[in-house]
Amino acid sequence: MERRAFLKISGSALINGAIASMATVTGGVALALPPAPNPRRLALVNTHTGDAFNDAYWAAGDHVPDALRAIAHVMRDHRSGEDHAIDPRLLDLLHDLHASVGASAPYQIISGYRSPATNAALHAQTTGVASRSLHMDGRAIDIRISGIDLPRLRDAAIQMRRGGVGFYPDSDFIHVDTGRVRTW
Repeated sequence: MERRAFLKISGSALINGAIASMATVTGGVALALPPAPNPRRLALVNTHTGDAFNDAYWAAGDHVPDALRAIAHVMRDHRSGEDHAIDPRLLDLLHDLHASVGASAPYQIISGYRSPATNAALHAQTTGVASRSLHMDGRAIDIRISGIDLPRLRDAAIQMRRGGVGFYPDSDFIHVDTGRVRTW
C-alpha cells in the first residue's frame, strides 16, 4: 500500500479509537465518526509492456495521488511512451465491474491511453478506431480478465450503464469508457 494511503487509513483509525476510548473513560457521549470507507483497489497488467499495478487508488475518502500516477504509467500509450491522467470515474467503473463479475485475476490492458498521433495512425489502419476516441482523454480502456468469459464481462459492463461498451470477440477484449451510454 502506498505510504500516503496507509497514513490516511491509520490516522482515521487512531481518531476513531481515541473518541471511543474517551466516551468509555469519561462516561460521556461522543459523536462517532463514520467508519472510513473501504479502500478501492485495482489490479492491472499492461499486455504490451508487462507493467503492473496492484494497490488502492482510493483510500480514506480520497484518491491516492501516487497511485493515480502509477496507473497512468501502466495505462500509458505503449507505442509512444506518453502518460496521461486517467479519469477517476473510469477507475471506479473498473473497480465495480471487477467486483460484479467476481473476478480475482487482474485486468489485462490491451489499450489504455492513446496519444493523438497513435490514435490517428490506428484510425487510418483499421475500421474499429474512432477518430476522436475517448482513449485520447484517458476515459477509455480495452480489457479482458483471465477466467471471465468475454460475453459475461460485456454484459456486466452494459448493466452498469456508466458509459460506452464495445465488444470485440475476435480480438478477445471489451472496450469500456466514461462517455455517453451506448453499445457496439
